[in-house]
Amino acid sequence: MNGLRVIPTWRHGQERLYVCLTDGRNVAWYDRDAARVNLLSEERREDVLDVLGPFLTGRVTVGPPPVPTPAELARLTLHPDDDLAPNRPGEALVIDLDRDPGPARRLRPDPRRRALAAEQTVGEALDRLEGAGWHIVHSIPLPGGDRVHHLLIGPGGIFALRSLYARKQRVLVADPMVTVGRREPYPLLRRVRADADRASYALTAEVHAVLAVAGPADLDVLAPLREVRVLQDTDLSSLARLGGVLKPADVEALHAMARDRHTWLRT
Repeated sequence: MNGLRVIPTWRHGQERLYVCLTDGRNVAWYDRDAARVNLLSEERREDVLDVLGPFLTGRVTVGPPPVPTPAELARLTLHPDDDLAPNRPGEALVIDLDRDPGPARRLRPDPRRRALAAEQTVGEALDRLEGAGWHIVHSIPLPGGDRVHHLLIGPGGIFALRSLYARKQRVLVADPMVTVGRREPYPLLRRVRADADRASYALTAEVHAVLAVAGPADLDVLAPLREVRVLQDTDLSSLARLGGVLKPADVEALHAMARDRHTWLRT
């Protein structure tokens, strides 16, 4: 035994196989799409190829990562349990529903499933921005059991987004109150701003607050809002048109911080 193990990860339908030491540190990864094994330690070449043997298909290139940035190297040293990048939209809700799906029959729909549908809808819209210089981290756990639903980092800055399920319902926003359909209004925008404040503290950078409303029949904002945006899921692509705030190196460095679970322990 060479003390190495292979851990598959998925991101937007693409698979990477990481080769890790017993303490979780990465020494290499296999990119199937590029047909390349990237080595962080040339001394472990034979051991890496041996453990990856059952997974390799066709001819592959083996060598060091092509001109890695400091941010990329920092990400590669993360233990898989501490790396939030593979999180799916609504990851925490998916796990909760798997553990406790609830009764098969119930008088009202499980609110967790509606919340999950909202996070998945918003998450899919955000993931489409990733090829334009933006990075997204979903379902970031915070101390106390709360979460940042989505964190978007790119040329236009950093945005903390909270998803709201409103399928075919009217949404009325009167800062800080939000009313969905016939339900009682509640001060949701305070929560949205609090998410951004906690993210700003963790990343030591300005973070903008966004309420992302999934599938509303109508969205009415009664007055200009203070330090928060309210957008439908179909309008989230407008964030990609923002720019001039962060340089590419800053985006990469902040993404490396954001995907590390330890970054959020001090919030």
